[in-house]
Amino acid sequence: MEFEMIAKTFKGLEEVLAYELVNLGANNVEIQRRAVRFTGDKALMYKANLHLRTASRVLKPIHTFDAKNADEVYDEVKKLNWTDYMAVDTTFAIDSTVYSEEFRHSKFVSYRVKDAIVDWFKESTGDRPSVRIDNPQLMLNIHIAEHHCTLSLDSSGDSLHKRGYRISQNEAPLNEALAAGMLIMAGWNGQSNFLDPMCGSGTLLIEAALIALNIPPGIYRSSFGFEKWKDFDSELFDSLYNDDSAERKFDFKIYGSDISQRAIQISEQNIKSAGLMKNIELQVKSIKDLEAPAENCLIVTNPPYGERITSDDIFGLYAALGTTIKHKFPGTSCWVISSHEECLDKIGLKPTERIKLLNGTLDCWYNRYDIFAGKRNDFVANKRRNS
Repeated sequence: MEFEMIAKTFKGLEEVLAYELVNLGANNVEIQRRAVRFTGDKALMYKANLHLRTASRVLKPIHTFDAKNADEVYDEVKKLNWTDYMAVDTTFAIDSTVYSEEFRHSKFVSYRVKDAIVDWFKESTGDRPSVRIDNPQLMLNIHIAEHHCTLSLDSSGDSLHKRGYRISQNEAPLNEALAAGMLIMAGWNGQSNFLDPMCGSGTLLIEAALIALNIPPGIYRSSFGFEKWKDFDSELFDSLYNDDSAERKFDFKIYGSDISQRAIQISEQNIKSAGLMKNIELQVKSIKDLEAPAENCLIVTNPPYGERITSDDIFGLYAALGTTIKHKFPGTSCWVISSHEECLDKIGLKPTERIKLLNGTLDCWYNRYDIFAGKRNDFVANKRRNS
């Protein structure tokens, strides 16, 4: 039986997530603000949690309604038969997302939803369920856009970007879902070599390997929210979890380098944790010393943005990146994300594509640079002829 679901994501990744859902077999796919609405059955919900690379969570709406204040939200939530979803001894928690002039305090909305559930059980059974912030058995989400409210079960539990392979990190690790989205936007499909010359804790390298081998990112997680639901089908989930028929061979290599020995050590720990060491080669190396692989490669990198290093150092780093890829990587596409417009200018190349993304709280540009041999005008003319 098909039902409606909502996959949440991060700003700028909505179209990539919709593309993933279509490929997964979702129906009625509709892009929304930091989310994609779709329909599917229970198997698709399990697959979405296992396979989606750019989602943060998958929600199953159970009640939609209009409300003008928190008391009306309370009344609507209390109308549901809560034994359909939980028992009185089920621990639960509420997450709220509010875009409304009327509802200014999302925490107060969460409190009123919690009160409605607790009061329903007290009146129905004489007992009350317990709220638990850490590792609850049932996670609920209330989303309010002006007066329109959607109450959902959270099938994911912890955010899906927390894959489970990361055991160590540097100061500013790239969100795994953002890393995967960047790779998909760059057209990465495992049909060439791959290079991240400032690999940090190795997130882009690991996500690139998972895409190349078509390994579901959810296989590293210890649990999902839906495993604690009353209607959990363990046999169906086990069959989906253990199905490796879509995994594919990767005939190229993924290269990661960084000037920091510590960064390479952290990368190695995470790559070993993900079981991907045979696909990824690591080196301590500066940008200036980079050499192109024998065959063509795609470059995607997340350099420092300048928050913790001086201007001279950071400008020099971006300038070195531009010089190196221009002279040593002809015929290559290089994608760079940064929140620092001046730094991107120091690359000294004209981007052929620019995409706005959000990295944490930082507004960023994700720039594509096509490196060509010979004159740029010849390259552009040839590209037009072939398009």
